[in-house]
Amino acid sequence: MAHLLLRAKVESYAKWRPGFDDNADARAEAGAIGDAQVFRSGDDPWEVLVLIEWDELERARQFVMSGGVKDPIFTDEPTVYFLHGV
Repeated sequence: MAHLLLRAKVESYAKWRPGFDDNADARAEAGAIGDAQVFRSGDDPWEVLVLIEWDELERARQFVMSGGVKDPIFTDEPTVYFLHGV
C-alpha cells in the first residue's frame, strides 16, 4: 500500500479547500485511490496535512514532480513524504 503525506501552510483554509477538492479527478487519474484525508494542525490553524492512498508509489512521485501538489495559496514549501504501508 502506497501513500503520499503532504504538509503545508496555507494563507486561508477556506480558500484552499475548494481548490483541493476540485483537483480530485486529476489525482484519481494519476493513481490516487479513494478520498484524501485532510487534517488541520491543532497548534497552527494554517497548517494542513493531507494523506492520500495511491495505486503505486512511483505514480505518486510523478504526480508531485509534475506540479500536482503546487498551490499559489501555500505560504511555505510543502513537505511531501512517500510512504509504504508495513
